[in-house]
Amino acid sequence: MIWLILLILFAITGGVIWYVVRHRTQKPTLSAEYKQDVGSFLIESAQKVEPVIQELLAVHAGKRFHEAMTYQVVTGGKKLRPALVILGARSVGGRDEDVLYAAAAVEILHNYSLIIDDMIDHSQVRRGQSTVWKKWGRSMAECLGVHYAAAVFDGALRTPCPVKATKLLVETLQVLLEGEMLDIFQERAGREDELLVAQERYKVVHMEDYIEMASKKTAKLLATSCLLGGLCAGASVKEQQALSDYGFNLGMAFQVQDDILDIFGEEEGFGKKIGKDIEERKGGNAVILFALEELTNPELDELLHRGQLEDNDIKRAIQIISQTQAREKALQLCRRYTEKARAALAALPAGSNREIMNEMISYLMSRDK
Repeated sequence: MIWLILLILFAITGGVIWYVVRHRTQKPTLSAEYKQDVGSFLIESAQKVEPVIQELLAVHAGKRFHEAMTYQVVTGGKKLRPALVILGARSVGGRDEDVLYAAAAVEILHNYSLIIDDMIDHSQVRRGQSTVWKKWGRSMAECLGVHYAAAVFDGALRTPCPVKATKLLVETLQVLLEGEMLDIFQERAGREDELLVAQERYKVVHMEDYIEMASKKTAKLLATSCLLGGLCAGASVKEQQALSDYGFNLGMAFQVQDDILDIFGEEEGFGKKIGKDIEERKGGNAVILFALEELTNPELDELLHRGQLEDNDIKRAIQIISQTQAREKALQLCRRYTEKARAALAALPAGSNREIMNEMISYLMSRDK
């Protein structure tokens, strides 16, 4: 009998050890239940920050242009950046109420950059609706953009660390501007009547050029979002670096994913015209760059250097790209950045907030818009 009991105990112990080892070594997957948790968090954080955004935009905003003033921020969007501000604060023990103005300032800054970006790229649709300049006109869009910029710094001054917040947002705005200019300089054709573009246009765009541009145009703002939340919550220097690294690498992965969706996404889900980067003859798109590196036939390069592209030209360019390994290489690049983002989280306190930040990576990489 004693041997039977020992055998049963041995079997149970072995089973427990196998279960623990197996589940510790397996990478966590994003279950449908947890995905809903991340989605719920994004909804919750958006509901908290939206009234504050409206408050900041309402300052000195007359009734005649109130609808136009709020149009950009009420047309949708994931409100990812303010969510990251809140997560950055929570991850180091901060309170939501202490970072709502910081979160609102970051979201207004993001939307300010979109207003400008849509005018530069002549984009008529964003989030499935008319862009600000298309709906209200260029002159009004320019005026609205200035108001947004002022609201950003109004929000910064209302944070627990107004000087640090203002300094960080000023630096971020300057970096975003440089990233936008680099994006224009990397276009293969167009804007021939613009002197600085003609002088500074890249003769050849390399992957390191793309990474510099994307790091400034996209990744910087996500890094700022996480860091700003930490600053408002009194994060240590080590925690500040971890939050910045997490946001930066998440931002780079987000941009590469955006490049993939621009070429291979579904227009209804993406909310923007598919192939817009091709239409704008962008050199700063990871998928396009990988395709050009692989191709020996110059047809794609010739298309990107044309003065204007028709819908058939865009379809042909996508067809050419589809015949290369560009999509797979872009996905690999995206995964490298997500791995770096996950690694950065190790320096933050363990807990549910760090888990949400970890799962946020998978959630965003599975998006279709």
